Formats: sequence, structure tokens, C-alpha cells
Amino acid sequence: MTNKEKYELWLKKVTDAEVKAGLEKMRGDDKAIDNAFYKDLEFGTGGLRGELGAGTNCLNVYTIRKVTQGIADCMKHYGYKSAAISHDSRINSDVFAAEAAAVFAANGIKAYLTKELMPTPFLSFITRFYKADIGVMITASHNPAKYNGYKVYGSDGCQLTDKRAGEMIGYIEKVDPFEVKVADKEESLKHSMLEYVSDDVTQMYLAEVQKRSVGDAEGLKIAYSPLNGTGYKLVPEILKRSKAAALDIVPQQGYPDGRFTTCSYPNPEKAEALKLGLELAAKKDADILIATDPDADRMGIAVKHGGEYVLMTGNEVGVLLTDYLFAAKKKNGTLPKNPVLVKTIVSTALAAKVAEQYGAEVHDVLTGFKYIGDVIGKLEAKGEAQRFVLGFEESYGYLSGSYVRDKDAVVASMLTAEMTAYYKKKGMTLVDRINELYVKFGCYEHKLKSYEYAGAAGNAKMKELLASLRANLPEEIGGSAVVDTVDYLTQDRFDLPKSDVLKFTMENGSSLIVRPSGTEPLIKVYFTVSLTRKENAELLEKMFAYADSVLKA
Repeated sequence: MTNKEKYELWLKKVTDAEVKAGLEKMRGDDKAIDNAFYKDLEFGTGGLRGELGAGTNCLNVYTIRKVTQGIADCMKHYGYKSAAISHDSRINSDVFAAEAAAVFAANGIKAYLTKELMPTPFLSFITRFYKADIGVMITASHNPAKYNGYKVYGSDGCQLTDKRAGEMIGYIEKVDPFEVKVADKEESLKHSMLEYVSDDVTQMYLAEVQKRSVGDAEGLKIAYSPLNGTGYKLVPEILKRSKAAALDIVPQQGYPDGRFTTCSYPNPEKAEALKLGLELAAKKDADILIATDPDADRMGIAVKHGGEYVLMTGNEVGVLLTDYLFAAKKKNGTLPKNPVLVKTIVSTALAAKVAEQYGAEVHDVLTGFKYIGDVIGKLEAKGEAQRFVLGFEESYGYLSGSYVRDKDAVVASMLTAEMTAYYKKKGMTLVDRINELYVKFGCYEHKLKSYEYAGAAGNAKMKELLASLRANLPEEIGGSAVVDTVDYLTQDRFDLPKSDVLKFTMENGSSLIVRPSGTEPLIKVYFTVSLTRKENAELLEKMFAYADSVLKA
């Protein structure tokens, strides 16, 4: 069926007013029709993510129903009976969550649905709490307002493994989105096929977060921005419980708003997203600015140092939390025997050097927090979950504790506040401490560049460039010989699943990792250097030039 024929079919079948209007808007625009219908929105290991709108390649009630029905068919095959569902602050997130619950209920699968938007880690928590067979989170994390998404979790509260996601794809592909049955909400409540998550469960989650505390935030002045997302209630609550001296919330970003009018890209990794937070921090003379992304699984910070606010990277915060948690637990006698640190292969090796001082076992896993969750699950299966101290990825995601199986900005905010207060009492900042670690272990610097390939043509170009890179592997990068190349699609050196990732390590100790995003039309390149500041800057420029030469569309 051609894209135009698919479009005409949707025109005939669609009854939802919003989707109908979207179809009418693209009438006569062949390019818009091609982009909306050239493929079905891909269900990957992390679920779905795409632009809101009409068509098979967009997020709308019909693509939500199709995916949910496919998941329900797979669940019924295994005799699974229940699903936990939540959503973030994005446009139509509440609508999509209700649609998913209605489809599950129509299939005889009980849905536990949050009464309001909640953080992604809370979805992981309720999936485990209710012993649900599947968890669904409607979110596009930190993407711009035009995006939404659908994340799927297993009964352990961890995002689906590659194998399980692959099995579901087969069921999803068979579903006609216009033939999916949707249950009535009141009938579902009456027959106990729909149950709203109680406030008591929220308090249980907060209690679990508090158990990870190794200090307090006494004396600390905090500015906080939820970036118009789900952190707006739980993060301030946990910071207040940590005894912060002052907590000021960015007023323009203090409440949920899926339009994200104050920052087009609500990602705490980006300096522009923190602009209003930094203004408030300066006005209130805060010690630290904490910001969480719309689904409150990522956290970014800026620390007052030398009269200015210094943004700290995800790698730096990961190193600092490693240093702080291991030291604090050792001091108070709670550091387990053979403690475990888990990080992704694109995250800094400096954290491993810090953790190894404490006899830690360090696991390097593929990008994606589900792989960190998988390590926790294996420890739990052996009765050793208490060995897990910290898991993190350079993209601003952190977790301490096994109560959830995804990155959690609520616990990260609490621990970062405690850590900042600890050093404040010593007359130091987090910048002071990271500089001490650089002196001790080496001046590690990390950069990330992303190359975008939008639409159908971009998708084809991205595949072409990656194939070309594999066919023409570099012998040197940045003027230094490549001494080790790992293609994670074909390697058998490490006990890791196959993944579309290439890593090059150079003679001077630098490294470059190339990885296509699993959720966005991007190729991400991770650069690591560890020479002097001046040498690092010069080397990075050369490495950037190499990446541009092989990956620019």
C-alpha cells in the first residue's frame, strides 16, 4: 500500500476529531503525507517515541491503541493479568494513558492507573508494588513539546529487554488500529478492571527514597526547577524532608505544562533549559540549582562557586556521587562487602577509579538504564541486592537502591543536596571536590555531539553513514593511532547483548564512541580525553573534525 493509499484509508476510518484535523491539514502535501505514513512508528527496546500528529509514524490515539493491543495479545499468550500505567506532563499524555488502560481492560487485563501525572521512576515502583506483569509510562522524557512516547516495563520494574521487546513487535504488527476495542471507564471501575493508585503508595515510594539517605541538606539553600514536569511535587517534598534551609522553585516552570513555553528543549543537560533557574538561584543566593526533566528521571545541577554558577556534567555528578556515597557508607558502617557500581560504556572511567578504592566491583553495560536494572535484578536473584550502591549514565541519570529499576531524579536530587551540604560545611563546593579528584586520578573531559537525520530521507542517510564507517574503519583519530576497535554488533569480548555501537580507543588514551539513538533520529558521538586542560581542548577540536567528516549529512 502506498503512503497516499494509507492516508486515504485513515481519512475514511478516523473518527477522533484531533487526528481528523491533522489529516485534513496535510491534504495535498505529499511530503507531509510521506513523513506521516512512510513507516509504522517503530517499537524498540525502549518502547515508542515520535512526534504527535496524524499517521502511522506519529503518536495519536490510534497508534497508542495498536501498540497496547499488541502488548495485550502478547500478555494473554502468557496468561498475564495486570498492567501499571502512568504519564508525564506532555500534550495528550493523560489521554494516551487513559486509552492504554481502556484497551487493557477491554482485553481482561486489570489496569492500575495513577490519578495524575507522576515521575517515570514511580511507574517502575508501582509496577513492582502491585506485582503487575507490565508497566507502561507515557512520556518522551526530555524531548521538545512536539514529541511523546510509550515506554514498556517488565514485572521487575525494568524496561523490557531486547528479546521481550522483539517478541512484542510481532504481536503489534498484526494489529489493525481501527479494530481495537476500548472499554468504558466507569464499567472498568465497576468490575475492578481499573484501579487508581492510592496516595498511600506515593508515601511508600517517598519512604523508600528516604532510606537511601546518608546525611542531610541542613544549611543548604536550593533553587529548583521541575521544567514544567512531574517532579513538581515529589522533589520539593523530598528536599524539605532533607532539612534544606531554603527551597525556592522557579515560578514559570513550577507546574506541569506540556507546551514547555519557557524552554523549547526541557532537558537539564542543556544550559538554555536552566536559564530561569540560574536567574532565580542568583536572586536567592542559592548554593545549588537542581533541575529535573519532564518525567523526573534525569537531574542536572549548577553549583555556586567563586561567585558564579558552574554547570556540572552528568559524568561529573556521577563521579561525585560515587565518591560521596562510597565514602559516607564506609564511614557510617553501611558499605556492603564487595560493593557494586554500574555505569554505561559511554560514561566516565573516572568513576570506576574512585569506586575501586573501596574494593568495588564495577560493571560496564550498554547504553540504556534497563541494562543497569538488569545487573540489579541479577544481584537480587542471588539475594545480594544490597551490594548495589550506585548506577549512573552520563546522560544525567542516577539511581541508588533497588526499590525501582530506572534512573530516579527524586533520589538523585536528595543525595546531591546532601552531598552539597556536606561539602559546604567543610567550606568547599562540588567544583572544589571534582578538581581534587582530577588532580588525584587525571583530568578527564567528556563531550557529546549529536547529528540529526530527520524524516524518511534522513533515516536512510543515517543507515548509509553507519555502514560506510564500518566499511572504512579509521586508522587514526585526532592525530593519534587507533589501537583498539570494538564493534558491539559483532564483538564476543564482553558479555553484552549485540548493539549498534562502535568504540575506538587511541594510543594517547582518548576514545570515541558512535551510537545511533534508539528513540530519536540521531547519531550520538561520545568523546573522552584525559591529558592536560590545554591538550584536551586541542585534541577535542581534532576529534570533532573527524566526526564531522564522517557523519555530517
